[in-house]
Amino acid sequence: MQIFYSIKDLKKNKNTVLTLGTFDGIHPGHLKIIGRLVSCSKEKGCRSVVITFYPHPRTILGNDNSVKMLTTQEEKIELLEKLGVENLLIINFTKEFASLSAEDFIYDYLINGIGLTEIVLGHDHHFGKGRRGNAELLQKIADKEGFIVTKAEAFMIDGEAVSSTKIRNALAEGDIIRANKLLGRNYEFSGIVVGGDKRGRELGFPTANIKLSSQEKLLPASGVYAVKVMVENERHTGLLSIGNRPTFYNQGELVSEVYIYDFNREIYGAKVTTELVERLRGEVKFNSAEELINQMNTDKENGYKIFNKLNN
Repeated sequence: MQIFYSIKDLKKNKNTVLTLGTFDGIHPGHLKIIGRLVSCSKEKGCRSVVITFYPHPRTILGNDNSVKMLTTQEEKIELLEKLGVENLLIINFTKEFASLSAEDFIYDYLINGIGLTEIVLGHDHHFGKGRRGNAELLQKIADKEGFIVTKAEAFMIDGEAVSSTKIRNALAEGDIIRANKLLGRNYEFSGIVVGGDKRGRELGFPTANIKLSSQEKLLPASGVYAVKVMVENERHTGLLSIGNRPTFYNQGELVSEVYIYDFNREIYGAKVTTELVERLRGEVKFNSAEELINQMNTDKENGYKIFNKLNN
């Protein structure tokens, strides 16, 4: 897959099928759009182009720098490449770009910039200043300019349309089962193992402290989770703790640490990827280290039960 950061580097070619969107999470609704894009490009012998934006438009339009991503840019690129996308244009989303009218975007970027024979659009996608751009506006212009507008239907699960916002909300509530169901796969994040205060080792549960690969990545609600772990090309299971460790610190920093079952190696500096399977409990402030150890042993057993159930 070729990646472009400027429309000037992507040569105009009318023999193009394209789509556009933030595509945060690459959930089943996105897969429907991208699947149509890839199959259409093969059927017509056209090149496929995905247009996405960075940073997330909400950080510019809403002045909300705290917006966290379901997929980092690196993860999004990897997923799109696996789906068979040939070309990816990542547009720098600025206030100046946000002020571009929908009509100007269509003509300057899509028709005269990239060229197109067909555009595939999400069922509720809007673009351009004031979010005036949509499938209806595109169709009006397509009738004049001679390209096809294909509108993908929403992907429904349990009677509701899947969306990145719903997945983000489920994660914020710690509802991993719902988040994974809407996402179509286990939610995961990666990071590098760094040194910590070795508190887990003192308690009999040595953990690997994970420094996130990207600070833009959304973490779920604080608590303890059953997780699948990939480290040094090996798959393991374990428990992930996310929180401020209130038993020992009044205002501790947010820490992500993973206890890996049946594992006893130093892995400082190694990349670790954790897939969240199920939330065991929220974060609790215990009265003593002994109370915490008893709960950790219970968590360990509950984690084993979850993985035994999955394997049967």
